[in-house]
Amino acid sequence: MDVGFLFDLRNPARWERPWADHYARSLELCEEADARGADGVWFTEHHLFEDGYLPQPLTFAAAAAARTRRVRIGTAVLLPALRKPAQLAEEAAVVDLISGGRLELGIGAGYRVPEYELFGANPNRKFAETERVVREVRRLWAEGGITPLPLQDPVPLWGGFYGPRGARLAGRLGIGLLHISAEMFVHYREGLVEGGHDPATARVSDLLPVLLADDPDEAWARVAPHLAHQQNTYRLGSVEGTDHPAPPLLEPGPTRDRRTEGPWAPLEVMTPEEAVDRIRERTRGLPVRHLVFWASVAGMPDDLVTRHVELVSQRLAPELKREPARA
Repeated sequence: MDVGFLFDLRNPARWERPWADHYARSLELCEEADARGADGVWFTEHHLFEDGYLPQPLTFAAAAAARTRRVRIGTAVLLPALRKPAQLAEEAAVVDLISGGRLELGIGAGYRVPEYELFGANPNRKFAETERVVREVRRLWAEGGITPLPLQDPVPLWGGFYGPRGARLAGRLGIGLLHISAEMFVHYREGLVEGGHDPATARVSDLLPVLLADDPDEAWARVAPHLAHQQNTYRLGSVEGTDHPAPPLLEPGPTRDRRTEGPWAPLEVMTPEEAVDRIRERTRGLPVRHLVFWASVAGMPDDLVTRHVELVSQRLAPELKREPARA
């Protein structure tokens, strides 16, 4: 299992730093992850967030590709339904060429109405449009419909879907499933069969809401306000442009979640040793390729970010790649 870091470039007003400095620091973190042995840096997409959530992940991915040498350069996720197929095919090809063939293109359907309205797209057709654009991008690459072509043939594609419909779509398209879930894996395999793909080609990856720290309790107290901001923006964003009522705002919790079973919490702060057992339990029996962790949670303190990157890259990654002891 490879490990990597997801960047959303949030810069909330409460902790805001100059935007140029913020982007420069994020690129430095990409370089640091590369130097410390991480396997990937990933970038995600949202539009019209007040905290400046990254709107164009491939643009930033190109900059990160030019500043790194080893890490895979991924999107988790990009929204194809908001783009013309030729535009996406060209931009992704450029990133793949700049990176020397390191692109991992993760796509999703999105969920926010204002984002679709911003680009004149129909949110009621998000799955159909996502499938159409992805199939057309692959056709353009396969038939030389754009120039230049990406270096990789094929470029690894991932479907960032969290429900049965999306999991089956990822399977039908014959791409990886960017979601670690035994329940959804069943639907994904069924989709592979429906699409005429060998089920043995199944592969999964995901963002894991895990933050590593030397003292998890101390780190939790400092991260909790940032996590509350992150979760509240997602909750409010999900009802914008709809007639659904706004959900109540979350307050920072007094204690961190130390659950060892059940679904992932919004964020679990733990030591590398705790994380190894937790991750192995959650991924058992699944063909996992990439594990992705938040690089930062909504502008959290730099010292926590730096230590988290160190612990994931240099402590957690070697343990996950080592065969677990057998009874």
